[in-house]
Amino acid sequence: MRVTEIFCSLQGEAKAAGRVCTFVRLTGCPLRCHYCDTAYAFHGGEWTRLDAILARVEAFAARDVCVTGGEPLAQPNVAPLVCRLCDAGYEVSVETAGALDIRPIDARASRVVDIKTPDSGEAARNRWDNIEVLTDHDQLKFVICSREDYEWSKRRLAEITLPSGCIVWFSPSHGQITARDLADWIVADRLLVRFQLQLHKQLWGDAPGH
Repeated sequence: MRVTEIFCSLQGEAKAAGRVCTFVRLTGCPLRCHYCDTAYAFHGGEWTRLDAILARVEAFAARDVCVTGGEPLAQPNVAPLVCRLCDAGYEVSVETAGALDIRPIDARASRVVDIKTPDSGEAARNRWDNIEVLTDHDQLKFVICSREDYEWSKRRLAEITLPSGCIVWFSPSHGQITARDLADWIVADRLLVRFQLQLHKQLWGDAPGH
């Protein structure tokens, strides 16, 4: 597999936020979202065998492991990687842009599926049939860039049915709307989602390896 970086830090978002986590950032992504903060993972990377990835993860000795990108599902061997991490007893999450089929990914992992909003520039790439296979420990994420994005996301949520335990996250796109604006909209509408900020950005900015 092509790997951009493997590092240990705090998980900055989703339901494991604040916990020590080893990140396996794979290289490559077929999408080009306007707000992407990991464009450095689009190209390059180092070809690494699965056994070597597992050994580096083990060396960090963290219970949580996040497989991310880029778009990790763009690499065929991501499914066996996630399976082996689950077999090894890690709490595994997989962050995906939602444009590729999540079915090959071991359901023991928490699949964090990003729904692309219109202002991302990639809303046409959403693979809506992924919703049908979400489990109660998977997660859905909307990055909100504008009031229009927020209203669009509300409408999409009203049109889909999710497992009772599947958490829905709304996050403000940095520099496009304020966190307070998004929080105010959610409160005003009594929307049944969870608001989140990216903890790692508050601590380290966009520096790679964090």
